[in-house]
Amino acid sequence: MAKPRPQGVTYREAEAGYFEKRGLRRHAGAWSLWALGVGAVISGDFSGWNLGVGQAGFGGFLVAVAIITVMYLGLCFSIAEMSPALPHTGGAYSFGRTALGPWGGFITGLAENMEYVITTAVVCYFAAAYLQNIFGTPDGAQPLWWLGLYVVFAGLNVLGVEASFRFVVFMTALALAILVIFFASALPHFSWGLLWNISPDPGQSVFLPKGWLGVGAALPFAIWLYLAIEQLPLAAEESHDPKRDMPRGLLGGLATLIVTAVLVTFLNMGIGGGAAYFGSETEEPLLEGLKITIGVTNAKVLGVVAVAGLIASFHAILYAFGRNIYSLSRAGYFPHWMSLTHGGRKTPWVALLVGSAIGYAVLLMLYFVDPTGSGAFGGVILNMAVFGAVIAYAMQMVSFLILRRRFPDIARPYRSPWGEPGAWVALVISGGTLALLFANPDFRPGVIGVAVWFLAGLVYFAAIGRHRLVLSPEEEFALTGGRHGVPGQGAPEAADPG
Repeated sequence: MAKPRPQGVTYREAEAGYFEKRGLRRHAGAWSLWALGVGAVISGDFSGWNLGVGQAGFGGFLVAVAIITVMYLGLCFSIAEMSPALPHTGGAYSFGRTALGPWGGFITGLAENMEYVITTAVVCYFAAAYLQNIFGTPDGAQPLWWLGLYVVFAGLNVLGVEASFRFVVFMTALALAILVIFFASALPHFSWGLLWNISPDPGQSVFLPKGWLGVGAALPFAIWLYLAIEQLPLAAEESHDPKRDMPRGLLGGLATLIVTAVLVTFLNMGIGGGAAYFGSETEEPLLEGLKITIGVTNAKVLGVVAVAGLIASFHAILYAFGRNIYSLSRAGYFPHWMSLTHGGRKTPWVALLVGSAIGYAVLLMLYFVDPTGSGAFGGVILNMAVFGAVIAYAMQMVSFLILRRRFPDIARPYRSPWGEPGAWVALVISGGTLALLFANPDFRPGVIGVAVWFLAGLVYFAAIGRHRLVLSPEEEFALTGGRHGVPGQGAPEAADPG
């Protein structure tokens, strides 16, 4: 029987065995969580971020990186507090649901879903490009490469959480090793003067050759150096001890990424053609840098190097959107059938296939519009992914502030050292970045397109999703004020829905 609830939503009774068909398996420790977070982001050090230097100059990009680093510190400190207090696979959706109700939970979860699905599409695009170089396939084979990548790595995720985490640990370590080799080899070639060889616009300085407007345009590209580290709470129900390991994995991963971001920003821009070349003339800055620093010119060798970092991120973010879709579907925000898990391996195979199909559809749509991949494709799709990310960030910071005040008695094994001021800073920066996404005419069409996608999702929830909710752990936790709904401490079917 359906039961109406406050805030215009309706819950229905879950049929017998509903949650047994949607179970997960605990496996991850702090080390695995660190690798998952770093692996999801590491491809950002290989490509994409450098386009921000073209938008703002090196000095302007440094300012943008500093602003975004502060945002991620406030964000990750806050998430590290919320995740062990609300240890659900829903992650960001769970925070928004408890603090802001069903609409807040759905908006947060939908934005994060779009972020991860679009991010896998762009990483898949670049990975396929390098594989084409290695094997010499024609441009018309691109859709086949994309399909193959999704099939292989969605399949690896379906095999089981143990295989997924082992693979992501290995690929993350390999990608970091490649970065370390580049950093060491770049030092003898580094020149401070090459950082400032972008000619300033009239009335601007060498430090800010594009002015402060350029700094605003560079913010999404600075985000690319960190985007997706915040996915770790999605692994809460597959972590052995989320209360201890989640803050360690999240903050350890962020510390690693801050170091790699600073090193790659300076060392990649300070060699060869400098900021003037790497900021706008290439979408493969690390590979072009390796040609200079270690003299490797063989396209196949360089392709393998690039694929290592891209595959690490592709696999890790596939994991993320699988758990995001699973949790939203388990609660009824998305169709329920999307949350079914494999009987033996306990992996959300339907969610993984659905997310992969959507990502592949995004790539096909872009391919038919621009089959040669020319123009500003990389910048456009990067800004599209950032659109979903900053909405999710802002919603999570609002949730943090509300949880601190409305739910002060929830057990918090970790507390943010920046507290509410840190959340406010992250909220202001993410909100400002969202507004600036619409200011750049080069990328505005893609941002408008993804905004329409977002609005369509809200219409779906208003018309259908809000009438099909189920008392999943996230929902039960929110409705009982934290008294029920912690996985492993009572089945949701047994909870009192009143």
